[in-house]
Amino acid sequence: MRRLLHASTVAVALALAAPAVYPAAFQGEADRVVPGGGVLVQGWKGKIPDALRPPNTERVINDSKIAGTPASMTINSGPPAIYWNPANTASGDYTVKATFTEPKVMSAMSHAHPYGVFIGGNKLDTAEQSFIYCLAYGAGNRFLLRGFGPAVFQFGPPRAEAINQAVKAADANGSVTQEISMSVKGDAVSCTINGTAVWTGTKANVVGAGKLTSTDGNFGIRVSHNTDVNVTGFGKS
Repeated sequence: MRRLLHASTVAVALALAAPAVYPAAFQGEADRVVPGGGVLVQGWKGKIPDALRPPNTERVINDSKIAGTPASMTINSGPPAIYWNPANTASGDYTVKATFTEPKVMSAMSHAHPYGVFIGGNKLDTAEQSFIYCLAYGAGNRFLLRGFGPAVFQFGPPRAEAINQAVKAADANGSVTQEISMSVKGDAVSCTINGTAVWTGTKANVVGAGKLTSTDGNFGIRVSHNTDVNVTGFGKS
């Protein structure tokens, strides 16, 4: 009996000590290749700033597709990417916003992928790029704040704690629309989703060594991998 109890105790201890096991989709989901891909919005550029990992190390920006006009863009992403027009810059106090509509959340993949806007973009065409973004997940409640400077850095709440009911979940048909904006006003930097400020901080949170060089710079769109989304109302005020 003692041996059985000892074995049971050891098994529980090992289970608690072991790292969490996530579904295979979270461990290395393959980035799709979108037919007829490329950056097809006049004047715009695209880039994969992420460090691609197996099985996606051969992906290039033209494996995704962005088409339409700045007033109404359709993005079908394979690898994750940023999209911007070098003429779109913001400085001082400003708000960058866009409305994102997913026709079918998780239509082909096993979990939701986020999308949103970025600001403070500098040297985006180089390995020294810097920018910050705020994204929403179509499954609802979750958002993501992150930056490149040029390495990835986190600001605001940790990813597991970035939860707000303002982020909408897909309806019964699998569709969802999110209004996302990022603002700079004086020393304050904020992200608003569907009319609710989900995070507000200061420039010290996002500017500095290994972060942004400034909140001034290019602004644009950030989309995760394997996502279909329509973007309207994109602009600065």
